Amino acid sequence: MEDDAPVIYGLEFQARALTPQTAETDAIRFLVGTQSLRYDNQIHIIDFDDENNIINKNVLLHQVGEIWHISTSPADKGVLATCYNKTSDTKVMTCAAVWRMPKELESGSHESPDDSSSNTQTLELLCHLDNTAYGNMACVLWEPMGDGKKIISLADNNILLWDLQESSDKAVLSSSSALEGKGQLKFTSGRWSPHHNCTQIATANDTTVRGWDTRSMRQIYCIENAHGQLVRDLDFNPNKQYYLASCGDDCKVKFWDTRNVTEPVKTLEEHSHWVWNVRYNHSHDQLILTGSSDSRVILSNMVSISSEPFGHMVDDDELSDQEDQHQEEKIKEPLQDSVIATYEEHEDSVYAVEWSSADPWLFASLSYDGRLVINRVPRALKYHILL
Repeated sequence: MEDDAPVIYGLEFQARALTPQTAETDAIRFLVGTQSLRYDNQIHIIDFDDENNIINKNVLLHQVGEIWHISTSPADKGVLATCYNKTSDTKVMTCAAVWRMPKELESGSHESPDDSSSNTQTLELLCHLDNTAYGNMACVLWEPMGDGKKIISLADNNILLWDLQESSDKAVLSSSSALEGKGQLKFTSGRWSPHHNCTQIATANDTTVRGWDTRSMRQIYCIENAHGQLVRDLDFNPNKQYYLASCGDDCKVKFWDTRNVTEPVKTLEEHSHWVWNVRYNHSHDQLILTGSSDSRVILSNMVSISSEPFGHMVDDDELSDQEDQHQEEKIKEPLQDSVIATYEEHEDSVYAVEWSSADPWLFASLSYDGRLVINRVPRALKYHILL
C-alpha cells in the first residue's frame, strides 16, 4: 500500500547535513549529521521501510565536531566524508575526513536493533583531508561514476583534487587550483558533473558560478552575477550534459546552459527567502526539488528544459486515425512548467533536500531544528510521467 503522507523523524539535535547513501540502490537510506556544541555529534543512518511506512535508525558517534557537510562514496556503501568544525587554540577550523561505518551497518536493512538508544557505535577514521595550508573546508565531492577513489574538496578559495589509496586510509593531493582576485574569495558549494567522463566540476563563490576542467584545473566557463546575492547550491541535469541549476539568497532558482552563460534558460521565483538547495531527480530530470529558509520544500516540474520536453513519444501503431491526429498536435506542443507541490511540514529553515538513490519517487528534507521529513512525488504525477 503506497501512501502519499509524509513520514517525519525528529533528531534531538540541530542538523543541516543530509545525503542519500549513493552506493545503496536497493534500500532507501539517508545519512544525517548533527550540529551540537554541547554533546558529541552523531550521524543518524535513516532506513525507510516504504512497505510499512516506518523509519528505522542507527546512530554513529562523530566525536570530532559539528557536521557541516556529509557525502557518501558512490562505490563503497561503507565509506563517507564529513566536513566538521574543530576548535584549537580558540580558533575554529572546518576540517574534512573520510570515514568507514561498522561493517554490519554498511547496507540498508530494515532490521532495527532492539534498543537503538544504547547501541551507539563509532565511525572508523580512514584519513584526514589535510587542509592546514588551504583554509576551511566547505564540501567534499566524490567523482560520481568512479570507483570512489577520486574526491574534490573546496577549502576557502582552493579546489583540491585527492586520490584515495586502495584501502582509503590515505589521501594524496594530486592537483589543486586557487581562485584569484580581490577580496575574501570563498567557495560556498560545488558539484561534480556526471557528464564529459567526469572531467568537469562547477563551483559557487559569492554571486559567481564557475566551471572547471579537473584534468588541467583550469576554468572553462564563468557565470558572473549568476544570482543577485550569494549562490548557495548547484546541481547538474543527469540527462542533459550542459544543463546546470543554481540557487541562492536572491530567493531564485536558475537553470543554465553552460555553452551560453549570458542568460539563464529559465528562472523560478517561488520561494520567499534564501534557497539553500536544488536537486534534479536522477531518473526524471523534469522533477526539481528546492529547500529554503522560508521553511518550505517545493517540487517543480521543469518539463520544457528536460530531456523529454514533449512527453513520451507514442508508437504510431498504438493509435487509431483520430487519436493519431490528436496525438500529433499534442506532440508539437511542449508541456507546461509548473509547481507540482509545496511541502509545509517544516517549521524552521530547510537546509537540505535530497532524492533517494534507490527510489526515484521519494525524497527527504531536513530543517535546522533536526526534523527530517520523507515525502513522495504525488501519485497522479508519477503515473502521468510513467504512462
